[in-house]
Amino acid sequence: MSKTQNAIISSVRTVMGWVPAQWLPGGTPDPLIERRAAIGRQASRLDGPLKVAGEARFAAEVAMDRLCYAALVHSPVTRGRITRLDTGAAETAPGVILVMTHRTMPRIGTLPLIGITDLSAVGNSSIPIMLDAEIRYNGQVVAAVVAETQEQADHAASLIEIDYAIDAARTRFQDARPDARTPASLLMDKNHVSIGNAERELKRAPHRVDNMYRTPAQNHNAIELHAVTAAWEGDSLVLHDATQMIAPSAAALAKLFGLKREQVRVLSPFVGGGFGGKGLWDHQIVAIAAARLAGRPLRLMLSREGVYRMIGGRSPSEQRVAIGADAEGRFTALLHTGYSVMPPYGACPEPYTLGTRALYGARSFEIMQRHLDLDIVPNTFMRAPGEAIGSFAVESAIDELAHAMGVDPIALRLRNLPERHPISGAPFSQHALGQAYAEGAKRFGWDRRHAEPGTVREGEWRIGMGCATGSFPYARMPGANVRITLRGDGTAVIACSAQEMGMGTATVQAQHAADRLGLPLEAISVELGDSALPAAPMAGGSSQTASIAGAIAAAATKLAGELLRLAGNDSPIAGLRAGEVQLVEEGIASIADPTRRESYRSILARAAREAIAVTAAGSAPLEFLKFAMHSSSAIFCELRVSAVTGEVRVDRLLGSFDCGTILNPKTAASQFRGGMIMGLGLALMEETLFDERSGRIMNPSLADYHIPAHLDVPEIDVIWTGIPDPRSPLGARGIGEIGITGVAAAVANAVFNATGKRIRDLPITLDKLL
Repeated sequence: MSKTQNAIISSVRTVMGWVPAQWLPGGTPDPLIERRAAIGRQASRLDGPLKVAGEARFAAEVAMDRLCYAALVHSPVTRGRITRLDTGAAETAPGVILVMTHRTMPRIGTLPLIGITDLSAVGNSSIPIMLDAEIRYNGQVVAAVVAETQEQADHAASLIEIDYAIDAARTRFQDARPDARTPASLLMDKNHVSIGNAERELKRAPHRVDNMYRTPAQNHNAIELHAVTAAWEGDSLVLHDATQMIAPSAAALAKLFGLKREQVRVLSPFVGGGFGGKGLWDHQIVAIAAARLAGRPLRLMLSREGVYRMIGGRSPSEQRVAIGADAEGRFTALLHTGYSVMPPYGACPEPYTLGTRALYGARSFEIMQRHLDLDIVPNTFMRAPGEAIGSFAVESAIDELAHAMGVDPIALRLRNLPERHPISGAPFSQHALGQAYAEGAKRFGWDRRHAEPGTVREGEWRIGMGCATGSFPYARMPGANVRITLRGDGTAVIACSAQEMGMGTATVQAQHAADRLGLPLEAISVELGDSALPAAPMAGGSSQTASIAGAIAAAATKLAGELLRLAGNDSPIAGLRAGEVQLVEEGIASIADPTRRESYRSILARAAREAIAVTAAGSAPLEFLKFAMHSSSAIFCELRVSAVTGEVRVDRLLGSFDCGTILNPKTAASQFRGGMIMGLGLALMEETLFDERSGRIMNPSLADYHIPAHLDVPEIDVIWTGIPDPRSPLGARGIGEIGITGVAAAVANAVFNATGKRIRDLPITLDKLL
């Protein structure tokens, strides 16, 4: 077992304190995989009516007495220091309560950077937050103004006068390459993987491709802007935040401000999109500090430009992908190396090579990433971090190789599907990518594709088809806790601090709890979004559903034991042990003899109890240490390209997914389509433009940063194999990010099929096709 695996196990045991046998490698599959009722049903989202009626309250909509408002001032220079700071005019402006700068900012530490061994480590940057006069990137917060109204705060912020001494800044990607760093690891994986002599095998291969692929920086654009409403109640803090890490944020803020954990409460019942960007950033820390100085509740909501300037996004990348194949098309060499940006003060790499390790077998591998140090806002995770852009490079290269060999690109992919993980040698827990391709190709009509580029035309339009593989790893976080409260009226409440960001977490877990407890779906209610509830890890890495599901299962097992204890000697189930019973049909019954059963109502009534509550943590996520666990997809695209303007119009997209059990087809289809739409943006339009002279973002608005609008989105069809993964709770794997992977390559490959032009530099804009 590797040092990394040992470290993970150790951290899991530290966080959870115990490791039950459920779902350990080689253990018994979850019994609910074969016994379902609510799971698999097309249930509508529980939060839908509240949102449609406008009754859902987001972080910037919480009403508080004596609420004041804050505005931030950002540095217009990239590197340097403040030499003159005049806040006099701002301090005397109408409505101003206070002006906070590095001179008056309370002395606090720095947030520990995001990591897997400390679940309260949630910081995206180790830069001191407004504690000194140093400037590290263009957009850094240098002052905050608090006033009675937002308009007064915004006006006063414009009155602050600041002079800077400007230092040389690192802003050019290519200039930073000679000083690139080679990290030892990428998240949980070793960075440098070398098997055989890939360069030698590449030179010997009768068929090969060797090209460079480039992807730009991208910014988060959640429909809900980053916002907080902070209130101090004595020495206790209440923070309403737009966040995807509720309990971890509460723990981190307690450490940062020298408070006990119970003195910090973070509430976030609804989040209008996260995608990796709604973690802890400077604005929350500044708002909390300013609220304490003002002695009043305070609201801070970033502008759209403010999000661009101080919330990181996806790193730009330059990737070399080289593939060698023998005469039969079997890969003899697979090389994936390159550069991306991650400043030393950042925490989030762009791990574009991780997906490559699991996709295809090869005789030899050479995989490694290097980090460039630029003076920019620290990048962070963005939906399908790494895999989204890594799949573009690898899947484009495979399409190039297939064309050069005169082989169907699906056939070439299937020929190189591995039976076990190509790097680790671990068996796949469940892997049906071949079935996903077969079903997707039939439904899409792949047999109508013409292999020769530029063959199909309609007037000025050149029509093409492309496909690509997507992959994203299974993850289940440690530290997921759930409380189940079973009431005497036959209803139950599931409570957990997890995040509901619009993907249907509450709905799916209600379905799960209904089946787990043997209750009708309408008898289940779910409480989420409050750090005062049993703690759950952040929502990220497509891990939240499986993580909470494991905790609900553990709590249900504990509940069965408590019910046996309450039942007493007069019960039909007297004398049975926890492992001999199951929760079914609104009660508890013997597994061996289902006629020996008693209802929840009866047990609680005899015990004179109105309710019973149990809290439990999910089992340690050790399944991935023995098995290779990945969601995968086959993405198909048909589009047309104007021979006159170079305009690309995508006509059809189909995603065929292999992601384990689909718990709710309605919410799952929405997730898949949302990811594929983000993949369209990656392919055709999204690009953060940096002025390399100043380090400033030049397009910090939705007027200049383009994302897919309604007319850009074609018909999107989604299907899935639905094959359960026996090593995961409910047989399910995460689906939040698999939708985006493979889409950019499928679009690029369809563009080549339509035009004969190979675009290796995203986004695919019309100027590249003229």
